[in-house]
Amino acid sequence: MPALLQTDTELTVIADHRESRSGVVEALECLPGVTVRTATLEIGDYAVEGRLLVERKTVQDFAVSVLDTRLFRQAYRLAKSNSAALFLLEGDARDPAGFGLSREAFQGALITVTLIHGLPLLYAADAEESARLIVYAASQLHRQGTGFYTAHGRKPKAIERRKLYILQTLPGVGPRRAKRLLAAFGSVQGCVTASAEELTNVEGIGRETAGRIRRVLG
Repeated sequence: MPALLQTDTELTVIADHRESRSGVVEALECLPGVTVRTATLEIGDYAVEGRLLVERKTVQDFAVSVLDTRLFRQAYRLAKSNSAALFLLEGDARDPAGFGLSREAFQGALITVTLIHGLPLLYAADAEESARLIVYAASQLHRQGTGFYTAHGRKPKAIERRKLYILQTLPGVGPRRAKRLLAAFGSVQGCVTASAEELTNVEGIGRETAGRIRRVLG
């Protein structure tokens, strides 16, 4: 048995009914100490012990969900949930263009999920590895007795620097533009949801830069 699967507790995993043919449910059922149930989940594809939510996507589904903006709604809901949550990306992510998604848009989506919404993203080669990662992540949380570490207690200046760092990951945005964006919209979320026209009202943000930002953020 791989070390990754050495758990010290019984786990109950609730899988969304849409995952029944993914291969992950079958793989979970083969793991020791894991009980799998199928239900309709409002958020995520897998819920473990009321402690962890997992949104699993193949690379193709990830690309499609970026193009139809579904990904961003899912990320927002996961981030607002009361459980620890993560995205699990399954397959070879080296060539998103093969699924109609540009490299820039793919990277922008990753920035939105991980930096803006603060959701961890794990990679799995196939359904079996997805199952192992779900179990391993839940077991780690159980041993820690808590959810993922959060930034409680950060000083205001540290929080401000973090926000500016996130904004500087957007195309065409350096330190000065990041400060202006944050001052104009008040928060990272405000910048993310701003329209291209609203972005152009910020000093130093022209139509071309605003368009690039909107394309990356979906």
